[in-house]
Amino acid sequence: MILHKRYLADVALLAVTFVWGTTFVIVQDAIQVLPVFAFLALRFCIGGLILLTPVVSVPALRAQLRQRSLWLSGGFLGLWLFAGYALQTIGLLYTTPAKSGFITGLSVVLVPLFALLILKKRTSRAAWLGVAIATGGLFLLSQSKTGGINLGDVLTLLCAITFAVQIVYVGEYAPKYAALPLAAVQILTVGVLSILVTAFTRTPVGALQRELLTPTVLFALAITSLLATSVAYFAQMAFQKFTTPTRTALIFATEPVFAALASYLWTSDRLTMSAWVGCALILSGMLVAELGGAAHSDESVPS
Repeated sequence: MILHKRYLADVALLAVTFVWGTTFVIVQDAIQVLPVFAFLALRFCIGGLILLTPVVSVPALRAQLRQRSLWLSGGFLGLWLFAGYALQTIGLLYTTPAKSGFITGLSVVLVPLFALLILKKRTSRAAWLGVAIATGGLFLLSQSKTGGINLGDVLTLLCAITFAVQIVYVGEYAPKYAALPLAAVQILTVGVLSILVTAFTRTPVGALQRELLTPTVLFALAITSLLATSVAYFAQMAFQKFTTPTRTALIFATEPVFAALASYLWTSDRLTMSAWVGCALILSGMLVAELGGAAHSDESVPS
């Protein structure tokens, strides 16, 4: 029975990763029509409200919303998440979905580094080796015919850093609260910050109304706010308890592979052989870091 739950969890988390990976192409198309922060505001406000609905409907969860510490913790996490998504989405204006997916995936191997710097947790030799391999892969990826390192690549690398920091702090705050209200506050924070930036840049509301009604934007919002935000985060919270953190990280490491595949199938984006070798090295670095860490851990799966 436990094995059955583990396999079910793996399939569910892989489906979540597939959704996250394939949205790189969808988002890139949408932000060619709708301003970046307007898109993020709509995506995360809708996604946050969807998550907030069951929270306010359950008395035990609703009671947590009265805790000031929950809002502070969720807001802090949301700040890092906002920075990550903002950098990633702006980066997609200048780089390809395939490269964005693989560079973003570097956050998986950056997590041990920031766990050491922020939480003073020791990092295994395998993690350091994984970082070195992935860094070499990033260099090869940047040497493709897309023109080497561009602004989009740099912004996406900064995105990977912010995502890594956010993951580290999630590990610090998540055990203190129920997952659903913490996730709702975090996602709503991203939405509110995006609204503030949209207002600050004085984006014309009339133009937004016209752009919002285009099929490309409506499709992207439906996929990202419902599937890639609400359903994906709910599935992660519901199923991750049946598997180990290392196994989960390995599954999430496939996100850039899905991004590259989607980019290849939907936009005919062709990477050079050097770029593909770089992609393989980045993925190898993730796997070395996670598998090496598993060899020195004693994780168990709850029944």
